[in-house]
Amino acid sequence: RSARPAGEGGAAPPLGYAIAHLHGAFILAQNGEGLVIVDAHAAHERVTYERLKASYRGSGIVTQPLLVPAVVDVSEREADLAEASAELLARLGLAVDRTGPGRLTLRALPTLLAGVDPEPLLRDVLADLAETGRTDRVEQIMEELLAGIACHSSIRANRRLTVDEMNALLRDMEATERSDQCNHGRPTWALLTMQDLDRP
Repeated sequence: RSARPAGEGGAAPPLGYAIAHLHGAFILAQNGEGLVIVDAHAAHERVTYERLKASYRGSGIVTQPLLVPAVVDVSEREADLAEASAELLARLGLAVDRTGPGRLTLRALPTLLAGVDPEPLLRDVLADLAETGRTDRVEQIMEELLAGIACHSSIRANRRLTVDEMNALLRDMEATERSDQCNHGRPTWALLTMQDLDRP
């Protein structure tokens, strides 16, 4: 049940309009079908995560030189592979030079990976390239980092939201892909229809 953009003709939007904030955690909203219950933190985390991903993909990988380049001893075969894959590594934001028959020097990383230990990262990327000719390692780590940033920057429990803030989040959800699930795969909202509510 992905939230869709608001409908035409003045009808209530899919996720409705906020009517209350329950225990500082859940948004209660009324739509044309009944009562919508939204986990505010999980929903805001998903919206933030999708925005961060879009921004990251739009601007590409921004690199940051290492203050102290990482010197990594590898096999000659791995060094050959790194040399042959220099263009791919550069697209991943990894500035790698061969500085000896079995030695690589990593001079830059993607800015978002500034806190990552460069040696195991480079070894893992080379292992992926040796095995499959491609690597998703940097992308996976980037997505994990973006998810972490989204979690830490999202609405926290017990923060009281105004009606305007709640409605803004509902509209953001309607405009965001996969907003019906949090970053961990759990539903961000549920609907109790009028039929559900009318049950004795």
